[in-house]
Parts: sequence; C-alpha cells; structure tokens
Amino acid sequence: MVQPSLNPPGGGNGVAVWMIEALKKDHRVTLLSWTAPNLESINRFYGTSLSPSDFELRLVPWIVRKIAERTPTPMALVKDNYLLLKSRPLGSQFNLIISADNEVDVGRRCIQYIHYPKLSLRPEVDLRWFHRIPFAIDAYRWLGMRLTGFSLERMRRNLTLVNSDFIGERVRALHGVETLTLFPPAAGSFPDIPWECREDGFVCLGRIAPEKRLEMIIEILSAVRSRGNRLHLHIIGTSGNDAYGDSIKACIDANRTWISMHESMPRQELVQLLASHRYGIHAMDGEHFGMAVAEMVRAGCIVFAPNSGGPVQILGGNERLLYISPEDAAEKIVSTISSDERQKELRDYLAVRAKQFCEQRFMLQVREVVGHFKPDLDN
Repeated sequence: MVQPSLNPPGGGNGVAVWMIEALKKDHRVTLLSWTAPNLESINRFYGTSLSPSDFELRLVPWIVRKIAERTPTPMALVKDNYLLLKSRPLGSQFNLIISADNEVDVGRRCIQYIHYPKLSLRPEVDLRWFHRIPFAIDAYRWLGMRLTGFSLERMRRNLTLVNSDFIGERVRALHGVETLTLFPPAAGSFPDIPWECREDGFVCLGRIAPEKRLEMIIEILSAVRSRGNRLHLHIIGTSGNDAYGDSIKACIDANRTWISMHESMPRQELVQLLASHRYGIHAMDGEHFGMAVAEMVRAGCIVFAPNSGGPVQILGGNERLLYISPEDAAEKIVSTISSDERQKELRDYLAVRAKQFCEQRFMLQVREVVGHFKPDLDN
C-alpha cells in the first residue's frame, strides 16, 4: 500500500485504511508512507480495527521527512511523487502494489483508486486552495512529474478504481482508460431510530467552504419554512478562519431560532444526531462522490441533493430527491414532508440504497478485485 498518510481526516485515507482492513487476514500487507499512522485515531475516526501487527510500516527516510517539514508550502504533489519514486525499486518484492492516492506510477502495473484525478484542474477549488493562476498549477505538476520520473503511460496501464461513475467519466475523458466504480464505505454503526421518534428537521454535513454552498441550503429551507413548516437545521462541519466561514456564522446567528452549528463534533455524537433526524440536505454542485450524502442515507435520512456529480448515483437517480434549483428543492421537500405515503416510499427506497455503502460490501469488493488482478510483472 503506497499512501502518503492514513491519518484522519480525508476520504482518500479512509479508503486506504479500509483496503488494509479488507486484506489484512489473507495477505501480508506493507505500508509505504510519509507519516506514521496513529492507529488509535484512525480506528476511532474511520471505524476500523487495525493493529500494528496487521501490516509492516516503511517510512520515507527521516532526513527527507525533516527537510519536507521545513518547506514553506505543503508541496503535496512533489511529496506524493517522491513517495512513488521510492516505491519503484520495491516493486519486485511484492505480488501487488495498491494505492488510494489517485493517479500513481509505481513502475509496474498496480491498482489505483481515483477520488478525483489530481492531474485535472478544478478551478473553483484548486485556485482558491493553492494558486491564483491556472498555469502555475500546471507548471508545478509538470515539474513534479519530471523530477520524479512519473510516467503517464505506465499510470494508464494500472487497474483504475473510481468512487463514482461521475468520476469514472472524468477519468476516461482525461486519460482514455477504463474504470471500475467501487463506492467508498460510509463506515460505522448507525442506530435504527423509528421514523415517528425522529425530529422533524434537517441535517447537513461537510466542510464549511464555498463549494458546499451552505447559503443555498439556508435559502431552500427558509423557503420551506415560509410555507408554514417549522423545520430546523443542524449544520455539522469544520470552518476555517475565512470570509466564507464568517458569513455563514453570521447567517446562522441571524436565524438562531432554527439553525444550529456543530463544529468538530465527536463521531459518536455526529452519528446520533444524523440518526435522530428525518431529513438530510446537500448542495455542492459536481461533488466527486458525496460521503456526507452516503452517511445521511445510511443513517436513515431522506436526503435531497443537486442533480449533478456523485450524489446522483448514491440516490439512484431518483428525481424526487434531486433538484436543479433552490425553488425545485423547496417544492420537492414540501411535497415530501406533507405526504406520509411519499416519506414511506422514499425511506424504503433509500434503505435498499444504503446497503451499497456499508464497509462489509466495500471489503468484499476489494478482495474480489485483488483476487482477480493480473499484475503484469514484466511491464
């Protein structure tokens, strides 16, 4: 397993730890990483039960780690590519190399899991997180690949797993390779609280960031409330000290009679809060997968999300749950909360969908993929 880190948070790290969980009984697993895993934190956050005896740990040389710690910027792509460079001489020692860190080149055919192709620019996110101008990112990526000998040709020979058909389409368009969709696990145990005992309110889950469009969620539910529905909203996430976070907090303060915010909520409390509410809502356009949506579905909520990205597949393309505008969302929510029959139909429908996102199904699929994989040792 070649993975920069297993430590939380992060969806990629979550997929990696559940891959190890799936393989630890039948295979000898070695982890090559930048960072020593904190297994107590990992198991608590992701719901795994990993122990030090489940895998061998190999870290990047300590002097390289010390140098990297002193760089003024994270240098994530350079560090990722350096880890791949270190993995190539080790390839002959193992039957299989696997990574959950998007596109990888380990010198031979391997299994790569792509959450979002890191060689593709996301202007709305990458320019805000990393640089002001697109060509700076392109130049940074090109330089990192050149310095570490990253081969696109070798990368394309890998078996490529993706988190949704939406991302599969992006990967095929970018790299011209076939993909296999393997949903990441929305892991954990969610209490089965009867519908009549749940609060008649909404939850939303995720980072407090512009792409999550929390202001749209507030707009939608404000419209629903204006029709006489006394619903409330719990916003669960973590915010940075930025203008967007400040604006959302100001909006919550102005509507504190029906909106509550929960930052850095412990996992056990988060699970209980989700399972004790009837409805969930999401607003990010073009979400890669939508772990928050999958978790709310597993918790038994009726979830509404934009008709784009990975959540469309999570919700099975059900038009009663997918919206194209705030007005459309408000109409569909009002139609649902005013009909016991519609609620029952959607609950039964989502209960079947929820089974696709459990950790047992993910581990079974990982074992099947590994069991049928042909490593092509001569390439």
